[in-house]
Amino acid sequence: MKRFSLLTLCLAALFSFSVQVQADPGQFNVLLYTKMEGFHHKAVNEGVQAMRLMAKKHHFNIDWHEDANMFSDERLARYDAIVFLMTTGSILNEDQQAAMQRFIQSGKGFVGIHSASDTMYEWEWYTKLVGRMFRIHPVIQTAELQVIDRSFPGVERMPERFLWTDEYYDFGPELTDNLNYILTIDESTYKPAANWGHVSSEGMGEFHPLAWYQYFDGGRSFYTALGHVPETFSDDLFLEHIYGGLYWAATGRGIRE
Repeated sequence: MKRFSLLTLCLAALFSFSVQVQADPGQFNVLLYTKMEGFHHKAVNEGVQAMRLMAKKHHFNIDWHEDANMFSDERLARYDAIVFLMTTGSILNEDQQAAMQRFIQSGKGFVGIHSASDTMYEWEWYTKLVGRMFRIHPVIQTAELQVIDRSFPGVERMPERFLWTDEYYDFGPELTDNLNYILTIDESTYKPAANWGHVSSEGMGEFHPLAWYQYFDGGRSFYTALGHVPETFSDDLFLEHIYGGLYWAATGRGIRE
C-alpha cells in the first residue's frame, strides 16, 4: 500500500505540473536570429544571454537560432516576433525571404538590434522593414543621447538627455514614410566624422536618429542602433529599451496616447 500511495502521489504531482505548464505558456514566442555573413560582433554572446534572461523576467518564450532553415511558413507560424541581433550580410535565400515577408504581412513583428541595419542590402523589402540602412561609423565614443518620443514603451525611466558610450551608426535616407523616431544623438557632443576610403561622412547633422518604429506591410518593426559594446547588455536602461520594442512588436501593445 505504501508503494502504491507513493506512486499515486508522484503521478498526481507530475500531472499537476504538466497542467500548469500547459496552462501557463508565456506571453508570446520570439525567434532570436544571430547569423552573420559579414563583420562578426563580439557582443552577440552577451546579447543572447541578456535576451534569455529577459525572457525569464518577462515571461515569454525565446528560441535562438543561426539556421536559416527556420525561415519557412511552418516553422515561423509559432512565433509572434523575429529579432535580428547583430546580423550582418546576406543571411536568407529567396524562399526564406518570402517566408519572412509573409510572416510580417500576417500581422507579426520584427526587432532589429544594431547591425540588423547592416544586413541584406540587396533585399529592398527588408531595407524598408528596417527603415534606414547603415552607412559608416566613427570610433566608439561617449555622446549625449536624447529621448524624443515618450509615448513608446521602454523609455519610461530614461532621462530626457543622458550620456552613452557606443558605436554610433551614420544612416542612409529614410526608405519609408512611416518612421516614428524615439532616440537621437547630439552630434556636437562627440566626433561623428569617419573616413573608410570608399565611404566617408562628417555626420548626419542636426537630426541623427538612433531608434525608431513603424507599422509596415501589415506588421510592426522596431529598430535600435545601440548595442555594439558587450557591456551594454547588462545595462537596465538599454534592456528596458529593447524589451519595450519587443513587447510592442510581438503584441501591438504598449504605445501611450
